[in-house]
Amino acid sequence: MAQAAGSVSPSRLAVNYWSAVPVEITVVDLGHLGYEPCVELQRTLLDQVVAGTKPNTLHFVEHDPVLTLGASFHEENLLLSTDEYRRRGIQVVRSDRGGDVTYHGPGQLVVYPIFNVSELEKDLHRWLRGLEETMIVTLRSFGIESCRRAINTGVWVGDNKIAAIGIKIRKWVSMHGVALNCNTDLAPYGTIVPCGIRGHGVTSISKELGRDVTIDEAKPVVVNAFRTVFGAEGLK
Repeated sequence: MAQAAGSVSPSRLAVNYWSAVPVEITVVDLGHLGYEPCVELQRTLLDQVVAGTKPNTLHFVEHDPVLTLGASFHEENLLLSTDEYRRRGIQVVRSDRGGDVTYHGPGQLVVYPIFNVSELEKDLHRWLRGLEETMIVTLRSFGIESCRRAINTGVWVGDNKIAAIGIKIRKWVSMHGVALNCNTDLAPYGTIVPCGIRGHGVTSISKELGRDVTIDEAKPVVVNAFRTVFGAEGLK
C-alpha cells in the first residue's frame, strides 16, 4: 500500500525501542470498565511503579462510549453540545493526557502501558515511536499495512487513523496510552474532529479486512507486538 503524504515507513525505524536488556511486563485485563475509574487505577499503579513495588504493567480495557478532552483540547472540535452527547449516551470528560478530543467505546481495545520511561534514557520521542510501532506490528499481523506520520502521533492506514495515542508522564512513569479500533462503531467519530485533525478519517481493523475482528482476537496479537518492540520477557 502506498504511504500517505507525510508518513514514515515503519521499516525506516529500528524495531527494538526499549532496551538491550528485556524488561518484565505484567498484563492485566480489566475487561469492561468506565473511563474515570480506569484513570484512578492507573494513577494508583503509577505511584507503585514509581516506588518500585510494581513492575511495568499493560492494562487492557474496553470503555463505555466516552469523549475524552486532552490537554490540548479546542472547543470547536466538539461538533455537538454536551447535552446532545449525553442524549446519545456518550459521556464527555476532561483528561490529563496529551492531545485533543478522542472517542472510546465498545469494540475498541484501549491499551494503557504504565511503564517506567526512564528505562528509555528518558526519551519521550522514543517512547511514543515505540507505542506506534506496537500498533504497526499488530496490524501487520492482521495483514494490514499501516504507517506513522511525521507530525501527528498515531497510526494510520492511508489517510485514516486506526490507532490514537495520548500519554501523560509523571516522575518518568507513563500513563494513558493507545486506542486501537477493532470492530468499533465509527459513527461517533463523525460528531467530533478526531484528535483535532481536520481532513482525515478513521478506520478499524474490521473495516479494513471486511470481517468482524473483536478485541479478544486482538489482545494476544498486541501482547506479542509489545514483546517484539520492547524485548519484553515475563509477560504474564
